This record gives sequence, structure tokens and C-alpha cells, in this order.
Amino acid sequence: MLPTRVRLYTSSMPQGQNGSALTIAHISDIHCGGPDFVPNLIERAIIEINDLDPDIVICSGDLTTFGFKHEYALAKSYLDRLQCDSVVVIPGNHDSRNVGYVHFEDMFGERNSVLRCPGVTVVAVDSTEPDLDHGQIGRGRYRWIEEQFSESGPDELRIFVLHHHLLPVPGTGRERNVVYDAGDCIECLQRAGVDLVLSGHKHVPYAWRLENLFVVNAGTVSSRRLRGKTRPCYNVIEIAERHVDVWRKYPFHNEERIIQFSTETLAFEKYTARIEDEVTART
Repeated sequence: MLPTRVRLYTSSMPQGQNGSALTIAHISDIHCGGPDFVPNLIERAIIEINDLDPDIVICSGDLTTFGFKHEYALAKSYLDRLQCDSVVVIPGNHDSRNVGYVHFEDMFGERNSVLRCPGVTVVAVDSTEPDLDHGQIGRGRYRWIEEQFSESGPDELRIFVLHHHLLPVPGTGRERNVVYDAGDCIECLQRAGVDLVLSGHKHVPYAWRLENLFVVNAGTVSSRRLRGKTRPCYNVIEIAERHVDVWRKYPFHNEERIIQFSTETLAFEKYTARIEDEVTART
């Protein structure tokens, strides 16, 4: 566990679309179509997100269970209910099963995308391989990633989104689902000045700081495929100038802060002890 740092930099709130903090809702691993999919959880999450009225919604993959067309259609019917003009969606490893990526492109468009909003640039990349659980970014895309972020202003928050992990997640029991080229990808993101990486995949929320980079994982929002004592959840990210708060939100229930940090001083505090307890044996 990373040590707690000095007191965080704080400042006045920036102007989001509601005149308050700029807000991002991050959902992942919906898994429509599977036996463990729970419709009322995603329905409730969508209601809560619409009530939140975020500036951006990010879905970091695994919309489906087997990549079938009818599963994609169901996922799209849910995501279409989001009352947000800026929605970023990428596929996960389950979505690339059974040539499912062709349905993704038909219903959601390009598998790699860039979103530019005032104060924020989001670059989202498909890290999946057909019919395989592992993933990679690939060196052929490093220059493209850096070029997209090079167009960002010096004070803009730079966010990179992928489905797989760049770092192993506690309690998942395996490290092989970290992207194969994680080391090279991290170097690419450091060169690009990325502040925050968002991912999903293993259904366990967590947060790290790695040099100048903050990495935040989301759990599953609507599946019973849970590790240990974790619960279905999604993340809410609040950006106030150079101060960032990340919350784990439970549909129908409350929320807990995962991490807060300053992109200016890199000071941070993380609150992951409860997550570690949920996925760690006592003996």
C-alpha cells in the first residue's frame, strides 16, 4: 500500500456544465446477456448517473458476456438512456469473443477514440485480442496516443482509458491479465504527460500512483461475478482545477472515496484498505 502523502493542494471549483466541479462517471463490466447479469443494477446506476448530470460518461468495456449481437443490442439500449452528450465506450475482452468487435463497430463506432472537452482530453483505446482474455496496446499505436495528447493544453487533465490493467490488482490472484506491453505503454503515457488511467476488467476497484501517473480501476456495475466480498459499483470522478477526487458508488446505496490527488503537486491520499480487506484472506 502506498504511503499517505502531505496535505493535498485544494482550490476553488472549476466551472463544469452545472457551474460546479467537472464530473466524470466511469462504469465498466456490464456483462449483458450472461447468467450473472443483474438488470436492475445497471438501470439504477443509469438513473443515479443521470441525476448526477456528469460532463462525461466513460464505459471501459465488457458490455457483453459472449460478444453476441443481441447482447450488444441490449447493452446499447441501456447506454442510450444516459442523458450525457459526451459518452466514451470501448470494448473489453468479452466483447471481442465470437468476432463481437464487428457488432461493437456497428453499434458504437470506432474502437479507438478521442474526446476533447474544456479542460479535459480523453484518449480511449481497444486493448483486446480476439477470443483471448489478455490484451495489449501495441507499439504501432504509441505514436498515435502521444500525438493525440500533444494537442492538449498544458493545464488540461489528460485521461487514458483501456479495458485491461496496466498494474496487477490485489485479490485477483493472477497477473497475466495485465496488458502484455504494460511497461512500454506506461512509458508512452509518461511521455504524453497523462495524469489519469481508467480501466476495468477484473471487477475489483482500486487505485495507485506510479511516478506522475494515477491509475484507477472500476469494479463491475451490474454482474454477480464478484471477487471476495466486493459489491457491484461504479466510479465517480470530480475534478476541481488541479484537485481530483475518485469515489466508488454502489447502485441503490452510498459511496466511498477511493483516492484524492493533486495533479500539480502529485500529493495524494488513498482509501483502499477496505477494498483490500474485501479480497484478502485473514490467514
